[in-house]
Amino acid sequence: MIREVFMPALSSTMSEGKIVAWVKSPGDKVEKGETVVIVESDKADMDVESFYEGYLAVIVVESGGVAPVGEAIALLAETEAEIEAAQKQGAASRSATEIPAAAPAATAAEAAATEATQNGADSGRSSGRIIVSPRARKLAKSLKVDLSAVKGTGPHGRIVAQDIEIAAGKTPTLTAPAAVALSPTAAISAIPTPSSVPPAPASAPTAPGQVVAFTTLQQAVVRNMLTSLAAPTYRVGYTMTTDNLDRLYKQIKPKGVTITAMLAKAVAVTLQKHPLLNASYTDQGIHYGANINIAMAVAMEDGGLITPVLKQADQIDIYSLSRTWKDLVNRARAKQLQPDEYNSGTFTLSNLGMFGVDRFDAILPPGQGAILAVGASCPQVVAAPDGMMGIRRQMQVNITCDHRIIYGAHAAAFLKDLAQLIENDPQSLTL
Repeated sequence: MIREVFMPALSSTMSEGKIVAWVKSPGDKVEKGETVVIVESDKADMDVESFYEGYLAVIVVESGGVAPVGEAIALLAETEAEIEAAQKQGAASRSATEIPAAAPAATAAEAAATEATQNGADSGRSSGRIIVSPRARKLAKSLKVDLSAVKGTGPHGRIVAQDIEIAAGKTPTLTAPAAVALSPTAAISAIPTPSSVPPAPASAPTAPGQVVAFTTLQQAVVRNMLTSLAAPTYRVGYTMTTDNLDRLYKQIKPKGVTITAMLAKAVAVTLQKHPLLNASYTDQGIHYGANINIAMAVAMEDGGLITPVLKQADQIDIYSLSRTWKDLVNRARAKQLQPDEYNSGTFTLSNLGMFGVDRFDAILPPGQGAILAVGASCPQVVAAPDGMMGIRRQMQVNITCDHRIIYGAHAAAFLKDLAQLIENDPQSLTL
């Protein structure tokens, strides 16, 4: 039996995936549950396992290629004897996307194919037919591009969307360079440590006057931001004194505790008293979160934004929470998070205080009711209750809420209780 290996849906928002690397090569034995290919989804590189035992016969989409969810990316033969039949089936399936060319163009195409074959390459044209991806064919029709005059640069000379855009005189929407192929051992080994992750530039390289294509992660951020525009939001600000929190942080910092984890813990504990702030809007009504899962924004070094999630943050001690957060950030930057580790948040915290930012507004993430923007803690001259002046460290926070379910009084009450905890009882965070 010959089975198709489909591009999986690795997240609810994924519409297409990019092949990072094939772990198996054509002809390799594949066990059920064994990793076959690594696919880049919206925000992570995921190992894709085989549901069946057999032999990888044909790779339809090569490393670096992109395919819609549900499209066949390879063929799996049940026995070695069926590999040849699978290869023929693969060739037949590719021919389904071929378009007959005009006679004069066919002659030129055959000559080009012969020349390419002599040089050890396949031009993508065989017997006067043009191999073209479905997306490129659709794009050629809309842009009125003659396929017979286009040279394919895809796998085996296949005409891809970028070739059509170039032929039409448009700036091609290029994908990122394909990753180096991984061995099976490397693909399923333990998650890399921070020292093993190669440093990435702070931002994508740019060239004056050129357009740099979005990465897959940046495209996901764009979609989320456009979705967020549908929610009517408002913002409420609050100034909190952090002297006691700062003193506590200096005491427990040697034990590996981070200020980010402390803020997440404080928010989670406060949300216990304000379940509406941990809820989200649905067409059917208000959806209250079953757990308090704090998502925290992390900027990726190669562009984009991801929000690793501290699950049940109100139930975990501050020391374990800090260790978990460090692990999440390391794996996020290595693109090794599982989908539920970045899309299961019920409340988001965005902290730009480490950059010296004193205040800012955050955009509400889709599927959540509120996000808290945290600025830097800075010394300020303030008046004490007795009328005397003094120096206090203060931090400004702004909360953005979905006005369909959370009203101003709810947000204000939450911020008041959060300030009470941070200013007067931060020691309780260590219990």
